[in-house]
Amino acid sequence: MDSPSPIMFDSSLNNEITPSSNSRRSASAHHSRTSRAGSTGEVAFSDLGSKPVLYGSRRADSEVYCMSQKEINEEDARFVYINNPVSTNDKFEFARNSIRTAKYSVISFLPRNLFKQFHRVAYIYFLIIAVLNQLPQLAVFGRGASILPLASVLLVTAVKDAYEDWRRHRADKIENNRLAWVLVDGQFQQKSWKDIQVGEIIKVEANDTLPCDMVLLSTSDPTGVAYVQTINLDGESNLKTRYAKQETLSKNPENGRFTGLIKCEKPNRNIYGFHGNMEIDGKRLSLGPSNIILRGCDLKNTASILGVAVYCGAETKAMLNSSGAPSKRSRLETRMNLEITILSLFLVALCTVTSVCAAVWLRRHRDELDTMPFYRRKDYNEDEPENYNYYGWGMEIFFTFLMAVIVFQIMIPISLYISMELVRVGQAYFMIRDAHMYDEASNSRFQCRALNINEDLGQIKYVFSDKTGTLTENKMEFQCASIWGVDYSGRKVTSGDEQAGHSVQVGEATVSPKMRVKVDPKLLQALRGGKMSEDFEHIRDFFLALAACNTIVPLIVDTSDPCVKLMDYQGESPDEQALAYAAAAYGFMLIERTSGHIVIDVLGQRQRFNVLGLHEFDSDRKRMSVILGFPDKSVKIFVKGADTSMFTVIDRASSMGIIRATEGHLHSYSSLGLRTLVVGMRELSDSEFEQWHSSFEAASTALIGRAALLRKVATNVENHLSLLGASAIEDKLQEGVPEAIEALRTAAIKVWVLTGDKQETAISIGYSSKLLTNKMKQFIVNSNSKESCRKSLSDALLVCKKLNNVSETPDNEEISASSGSLVALIIDGTSLVYILDSELEEQLFELASKCSVVLCCRVAPLQKAGIVALVKNRTADMTLSIGDGANDVSMIQMADVGVGISGQEGRQAVMASDFSMGQFRFLVPLLLVHGHWNYQRMGYMIIYNFYRNAIFVLVLFWYVPFTAFTLTTAINEWNSVLYSVIYTAVPTVIVGVLDKDLRRKTLLKYPQLYGAGQRRENYNSKLFWLTMIDTLWQSVVVFFGPFFAYRISSIDAASIGDLWTLGVVILVNLHLAMDINRWNWLMHAAIWGSILATFVSIMVIDAIPILPGYWAIFESAKTGLFWLCLLGVVVAALIPRFVVKVLYQHCSPCDIQIAKEAEKLKPLSRGVAGSVGVEMSAILDSPRR
Repeated sequence: MDSPSPIMFDSSLNNEITPSSNSRRSASAHHSRTSRAGSTGEVAFSDLGSKPVLYGSRRADSEVYCMSQKEINEEDARFVYINNPVSTNDKFEFARNSIRTAKYSVISFLPRNLFKQFHRVAYIYFLIIAVLNQLPQLAVFGRGASILPLASVLLVTAVKDAYEDWRRHRADKIENNRLAWVLVDGQFQQKSWKDIQVGEIIKVEANDTLPCDMVLLSTSDPTGVAYVQTINLDGESNLKTRYAKQETLSKNPENGRFTGLIKCEKPNRNIYGFHGNMEIDGKRLSLGPSNIILRGCDLKNTASILGVAVYCGAETKAMLNSSGAPSKRSRLETRMNLEITILSLFLVALCTVTSVCAAVWLRRHRDELDTMPFYRRKDYNEDEPENYNYYGWGMEIFFTFLMAVIVFQIMIPISLYISMELVRVGQAYFMIRDAHMYDEASNSRFQCRALNINEDLGQIKYVFSDKTGTLTENKMEFQCASIWGVDYSGRKVTSGDEQAGHSVQVGEATVSPKMRVKVDPKLLQALRGGKMSEDFEHIRDFFLALAACNTIVPLIVDTSDPCVKLMDYQGESPDEQALAYAAAAYGFMLIERTSGHIVIDVLGQRQRFNVLGLHEFDSDRKRMSVILGFPDKSVKIFVKGADTSMFTVIDRASSMGIIRATEGHLHSYSSLGLRTLVVGMRELSDSEFEQWHSSFEAASTALIGRAALLRKVATNVENHLSLLGASAIEDKLQEGVPEAIEALRTAAIKVWVLTGDKQETAISIGYSSKLLTNKMKQFIVNSNSKESCRKSLSDALLVCKKLNNVSETPDNEEISASSGSLVALIIDGTSLVYILDSELEEQLFELASKCSVVLCCRVAPLQKAGIVALVKNRTADMTLSIGDGANDVSMIQMADVGVGISGQEGRQAVMASDFSMGQFRFLVPLLLVHGHWNYQRMGYMIIYNFYRNAIFVLVLFWYVPFTAFTLTTAINEWNSVLYSVIYTAVPTVIVGVLDKDLRRKTLLKYPQLYGAGQRRENYNSKLFWLTMIDTLWQSVVVFFGPFFAYRISSIDAASIGDLWTLGVVILVNLHLAMDINRWNWLMHAAIWGSILATFVSIMVIDAIPILPGYWAIFESAKTGLFWLCLLGVVVAALIPRFVVKVLYQHCSPCDIQIAKEAEKLKPLSRGVAGSVGVEMSAILDSPRR
């Protein structure tokens, strides 16, 4: 079915595009004919300080870039004397190589840990209460009893922190005592890592880990290349190449004095950048990222290397980047502060009422105070009676207020904080252990990196997703190509045409590509025709560009058959790997790469090409190029890159027809959701090459703006190209993505996709992932000016309002009531440049909020964060960002909840995230199941904690008027302390971890149930006030029931205090039991065990002679009235709650209650499988609104 024609606003085809999502860094490299040494420019991530982040402007990225290109002067430079650590550390003693990740020492643990814990204001409150209770005038409770609750909480947290820090100390000790070979007095000797100094020469052997950041001096490879794996640094398992300078290759430090000076930048966090120079033998050599190997990297496929330590210990880039994810605070916990403030005001009101009533009572009885109990002012033990235990009317009122604060202190629940921590740990355990979120392909489980926002997963309204590697697999497969205007789309390919394994002979073994690629018969025939084919030269140059224009490292991998080996292409980009395998499948197999040359098997003939220059991909040029010296002495430059970037450097005069044909093919490829690259080339004359070579040498040794100069050199040579063709690569959708997006949308979660890909590619993926549907009206905004953007947004808003008006007319009642479900906004990064950080943001937000789908194409990383901020700052709805690459980090950190995908682009996103998982589809069980459960449990637990503490305080308060407002308590002080620690604490935690209002299958079958969290049904002001009203009633029943029953008896205060304690404990536990949805043996043990523990504790306390109320429970429990009161108050207190609950559930049930009844009356079929995919399939059959 054809989709409705989208509404285009100010479309522009020639806009400058933003960096693609798979771009890693900006660098330029050169391997000269003579030196064959690698040198690359760098991008440093400078600290922007207090400058505002410009989300919309591309100048934001450029500004960061330019700030790093300053001259390395005396003040900003680090001087490293090679093989001379004494001189290196003479003026400035640089950090030794020992590391410390532990936070505390034996001496600093107590003060620092207490300081950290008392950042919670509630702890300071309870500390003040405990201190006040130590004063004789205010000693309501025993001094030890008043300290116990706070001390217990502090002790539990301190023990946990101490254990975690002990593990860090142990890991640090193991790391610091590892051994490395260090040059000492002309010989290599083993040294502990912690003793290595800046300036020392270190030898690292194959498969060893580098102990510090080292500038490479020489390698066992005669060309000076070394292969390293950075998986410990950024999670990427592909091999990276690093190069030693030709001038240092031949030097052997063991045979003679090795001296020199390295002048480099100060330590910084940029793992992709390095800027410096090395002076040796009177020469000044430039140093870049390709000349430094960082701590934590593993040496692979290289026998040994020598390097000089430039950064050690805490100054290494790995340690500077070792900070965890940013701290975020739960929205529920933030909301909880309002209720705590209300309870605090209520506490102040109770204390004020008590002190005022005490003042009135004192005034009325001022003539009786000398002999009256509690206020006997005169001490008649002396010859002349003196006043004691009385401080005057004003001070008595003040002391009464403070004593009331001490007595009613548990109105603010200190146990709530530790209960929340324990519940979150339990919830995280079950999320991590969930087999439905285990990814077999990557052998990775769900990770919970931020324990304090578990419940936020149940309130998400907006999901912002990256495309490449998040919705798609980021495993690229070459599909088709357009070469010299001819479309080789491979539409006639059958399984029989699949590449059976192109192979070459290397020694005695046959080597074939590790990855198989489907080939096009027509293209194969053209290649087999050789020079007889009119397109042969263009096809050869095209595949030669694919094989050579990359940074792929070819590795030969052994198989079970010693005569058969596989060629494994290691590269930083999956795109490059796919193109290299495609070239190999068509007979252009890259066999060998060194710093100075590559060897390619071209249709069975092995040819060697000198690599004269290599300009890697960067976000400004959006292309990369390689300059090759051919065997016939000719020099050619091959360039590949994004179409909008490449067509600006193609010579249009000579091949206009081919350009138009290629543009048409590119459009058709993009419409199929394929990723495209354009390939071009030209031959360089001797004068052009010499001009480029001299310019490059000058730029690579420049002290100021080196990277900018290198980029300019690359731009100057990448022009007047002859168009060879275009490649198309498929990035397949991950398993379950369409079903996952459908489930999220059914749950009223708006899914926005933010990608750096082309608009056509993004739209195609949108359709295949069911993000876009044929019924949707599409607004496409492609503008190249601010005024154009303004008009586009205004026009789109006008159309939206008309759609709203149409859908609200009586004749269109069958149409969805919400027109947003029929509207999708598609906008490109160029338009966002003019919209973000301007007054147009409001218009964009208004338009986007009316759309159910927003698709942003060609967006830069900062623009992704800007889109998230656009929603986050203008609505109270919760936001979630999910991505897999370094370009998603800013978006992940901006959102309320950040999720990282453990994918093909390293672990930067995972390291910056709050949660991580292996597949996008796991977002469905994470939000709809665990998110719902976590929110429901935590919301109920907070309300319940307020209730259980408030009822105890009110019982104490009702007793105050009967003690002449002296705040004498009938309840034993130890019972007051144990109430929140033993009597009621455990059931709260158990229910908070294990209770489930609905089954997993129900939540997945009906995603609409997720709306309970979005509507805050489990925690809101209405629920809080209803609970407080119920609390007031229950406290009245619990107190006045026994009070009137024993009014004319001779029972003492301790006995009725025990009755009140038991009544409150039984009541709050039965209150909790009424709300449990699914019982298990742990819940039974917790609730009934807590009641039993209360009886036992009271009996133990009353059996201690030195405590007040000795033997009270044993006397009062002998009577039937005791047990009758206990039963009567519990039943009477719970009857109103029970009646209201029954009436509400029958007369006005919510969605959750209806689903509960459905589970009871009509259980789900047992035949439904437990897998996520099967459970989610039912969503497609659910009715649409």
